[in-house]
Amino acid sequence: MRKLTSSDLKDLKLLKHYRIIRKWACKTCDLKDADLELLIYLDAIEFFNKNDFITGTYSYSWDNRRWNRLLKQGWITVWRKRNHTTQKYHIYKVSYKCKQLISRMYRIMLGEEDIPNNLKQNTYSNKVLSFSINSLNKDKNR
Repeated sequence: MRKLTSSDLKDLKLLKHYRIIRKWACKTCDLKDADLELLIYLDAIEFFNKNDFITGTYSYSWDNRRWNRLLKQGWITVWRKRNHTTQKYHIYKVSYKCKQLISRMYRIMLGEEDIPNNLKQNTYSNKVLSFSINSLNKDKNR
């Protein structure tokens, strides 16, 4: 297997429309930007505990309620519960719906799928995002 280089990633144009895709995902799933990026990080490490979560949050703005909100909304699930003897702490993983969202974002980045443009046009930011989504969907060289 050949190792990827920076020029390979540039040729893929993977990050060309990342901001629009991130904004769309946050708007449709009611997530904050930092929450989505943290979920992408946690998906990459697969299984984690609360200390791994805390380590991942150092580069984001402080949000004391982030852990409980992501658990309550179903973005993070318990993979293995602690039993107070051999397992000292819970082990978590991102949920199925989170994996589906991240996979969909990757498919959109690669041009395999278009973003559905069903945002209500009632605010200026939605109009601007809708225009950006239309231009992204027209760009077949993603």
